[in-house]
Amino acid sequence: MPVFCPKMLLEEPTPDHLVNCQECGLYEQGTRMVWGEGNPAAPIMIILDNPGAREDREGESFVCGTRQTLQEVANEAGLKIDDLYVTFILKRKPVRAYDKELVRQICMRHLEQQLTEKKPTLILCLGNVAVQSFFQNPEAEVKSMRSSWHDIRGFQTAVAYHPLAVRRRPNLRNLFLEDLTFVADHFHSLNL
Repeated sequence: MPVFCPKMLLEEPTPDHLVNCQECGLYEQGTRMVWGEGNPAAPIMIILDNPGAREDREGESFVCGTRQTLQEVANEAGLKIDDLYVTFILKRKPVRAYDKELVRQICMRHLEQQLTEKKPTLILCLGNVAVQSFFQNPEAEVKSMRSSWHDIRGFQTAVAYHPLAVRRRPNLRNLFLEDLTFVADHFHSLNL
């Protein structure tokens, strides 16, 4: 089996009217908006809590650990990179403390815009923060919601652990693979 090599996913440009968005206050932390990554027309939308680092301190591009783990396990589960579009609850990477509830509520409007425009076939929420925000349920937890489909806002939605949690706790890797295989099997059964 050939070794899989994760790659930088192309970044979808932020809509012009939102590039300088200041609604949530994260712009004050100096990070830029990241609208999404991967194939904007992909049938599977992956929702993470916020963008990770894309460049090191010297400004050189790199594939962060979250992206490495996500791409490796998605490939192992039988998903192609072109089948995936990655987006975020927050469109900026927070670097300091912020009003989490308020900021997530404001930023969900951007995600709702993406859902309206892209109409993904399936959604996969990664990590408790993304799940709680997207499901609008502060009690929602990946652990108890795995391995089933949920109808959220009219979209078939599955959940899985965050790739960073998988990197920190390698015992979660098999569960992460199970969850991505669950999504892949359902996706392939749709014969799109």
